[in-house]
Amino acid sequence: MISLSLGLFAAFFWAVHDLCVRKVSASVGVFSSLIAVLVLGTLVITPFAVGFGNFADAPLLAYRYAITAGVFYAIAGLGLYKALSIGPVRLAAPIIGAYPILSMTWAATSGGAVEPLHWLAVIVVIAGVGYIAITSDAGASDGSKGWAIFWSMMSGPGFAIAFALSQEATALADEWAMMLPMRGTAIVAILGIALVMRAPILPRWGAVWILAIMGSLDALALGAVSGAGNFANPEFAAVAASTFGLITVVLAAIFLHEQMRGAQWIAVVVVFAAIGTLGL
Repeated sequence: MISLSLGLFAAFFWAVHDLCVRKVSASVGVFSSLIAVLVLGTLVITPFAVGFGNFADAPLLAYRYAITAGVFYAIAGLGLYKALSIGPVRLAAPIIGAYPILSMTWAATSGGAVEPLHWLAVIVVIAGVGYIAITSDAGASDGSKGWAIFWSMMSGPGFAIAFALSQEATALADEWAMMLPMRGTAIVAILGIALVMRAPILPRWGAVWILAIMGSLDALALGAVSGAGNFANPEFAAVAASTFGLITVVLAAIFLHEQMRGAQWIAVVVVFAAIGTLGL
């Protein structure tokens, strides 16, 4: 149940973060906003990591897991930002939100006990997220749909692998100690890609405050999912976190007054009921 709760916290943090991405990436730029979010989020957690992290006792394997997770987190983040800057939530979220299938498969192949009910719940979660996203946003132009799908397909597996590796790292070592190498690697990876592509990397000063908020939300969300590695069924945190797309749409309905039909609200209830069965 703790893993589920951590995943739901992460989903909410990422949902708010994604609302900001849709606005910021268009004006600031994908690489500028993503790098700023990663750097500012890392600055927020660094004092806590230094104060509470046990770096000395962490085995080398844990650092390897964390560093590799950082590479895949960078790939996933780039895919997410690019997909949301090109296509709407209804196109990107069903693809990105399907990553729990990979998370549960990882758990099953690693010797974890995955019951048929768990697989059914994952399918319901994915279907519900997809239905809400598909029926809640305007479509992308035909010319951009292909690229939105491409970046979404890069993002989903990237998140699945990053979460699984980060949970392996925190199962071996202190969570705070693993956050810095993971995020540091993600920053270096994104900077490297940006430099190769000659993309702008410095954001506008006027956008720094919202990028700092986004960075803090991203750091909290990643910490919650990674921290699930210390508890039973850590893959459930990845499943619950995948509802970020659904929650983004719900928040848009509440704060941006975007209308949701009755069937969509029913889908919301069904998805959260499916997540609840994972704790049984």
